[in-house]
Amino acid sequence: MRVPRKTGNSKLVKKLNKEEVLQQVIQHGQISRADISKQTQLSRPCVSALVDEMIQEGLLQEVGMGDSRGGRKPILLEYNYQAYAIAGAIFEGSTLDMTIANLKGEFMARCRKRLDQPANGERVIEDLVAGLTRLLADSGMSHDQLLGMGVGLQGVTQRGQGTVSFSPSTGWMDSPIQEALEARLGVPVIIDNDVNLMTLGEYVRGVGVGHSHVVYMYVGTGIGAGVILDGQFYRGSREAAGEIGFMMIGPEQHRRNGASGVFETHYSVPGIMQQAEGVLSDLQEGSSVIEELILHARAGSVQAQTLLDDVYRHWAYGMANIVSILNPELLILSGEMVHIDDEGVKKIQEWLTEWVPKVPCLKKATLGEQAGLIGAVHSVLEAFPSTRLLDKA
Repeated sequence: MRVPRKTGNSKLVKKLNKEEVLQQVIQHGQISRADISKQTQLSRPCVSALVDEMIQEGLLQEVGMGDSRGGRKPILLEYNYQAYAIAGAIFEGSTLDMTIANLKGEFMARCRKRLDQPANGERVIEDLVAGLTRLLADSGMSHDQLLGMGVGLQGVTQRGQGTVSFSPSTGWMDSPIQEALEARLGVPVIIDNDVNLMTLGEYVRGVGVGHSHVVYMYVGTGIGAGVILDGQFYRGSREAAGEIGFMMIGPEQHRRNGASGVFETHYSVPGIMQQAEGVLSDLQEGSSVIEELILHARAGSVQAQTLLDDVYRHWAYGMANIVSILNPELLILSGEMVHIDDEGVKKIQEWLTEWVPKVPCLKKATLGEQAGLIGAVHSVLEAFPSTRLLDKA
């Protein structure tokens, strides 16, 4: 319980008192004016005046009657999570996935777009602008209600500098991409690596909840990892931690234009599909190559089973390297790895038990394609605390 502030600049005191009121409403979910007064030790007339003003500003709303304690039933107040919005965007391979969410992080609208290949940085920005315009229209929110956007990019991002130091797929090499996005979108932008945002999403809403030492391993058009140690993201000295696609796992080769590492060249989805060309003749676009290999292996294909075992074993090599260095309590398998069957998971568990002294819990990601968007939205919520809404109101 905090003592009310009674001295100093009146505008500052009023703002601080409004922060107290707002925090009480958010903390309790629903609360009456009388209980806010009791919790903050602000007078009832003061609380009523502040609440009325915050209702006018759209930050609070009355949501019905509470239980009576002998007198009139109190009117309950609730934080208006629809007052403002947050946008999120994730680039994964040739796809741009976008959403707009309320202040609870709940999606109000979502859209996906296939990007032209090869990707062009300027065209990608235009796709973001068009997508945001569509999301605002679909959600019924105005641009003025938008607090910011979190954007997940492939490559090595420097969040503090707002640059991407390594992203051959877009050409954004050491360019001030955050500044360019903010200029075109007209809102504050937070950039981060796409897998980091997927990791954050699974950490705050998925199987990572309740764990402090987590590694999220992702296999898609590339291979990457997000690392959370003692509840904090570990990014490395140049924010390149988790670029496990460059592990020396698989046949050594010269990197083409510096784009891909050895591990992801051979054991990302495109690498596996290339190896499966002689095994899977009818793989449809959008299908899981692992699911198809499993089906063919169960139907008696020795080639499919051999390739499947090879993929599992090399993925397990990557896991063993991660576990040996970071000793996580939870290793989340995501992307194409969510299609590993029970038999495959058992094999990987057995290999890891043989290779490393302490095997973490292995769990498949549960949020699917939503993980990165949830992380993008959450990154803005973290950077834009609720009390700052008082400045915007």
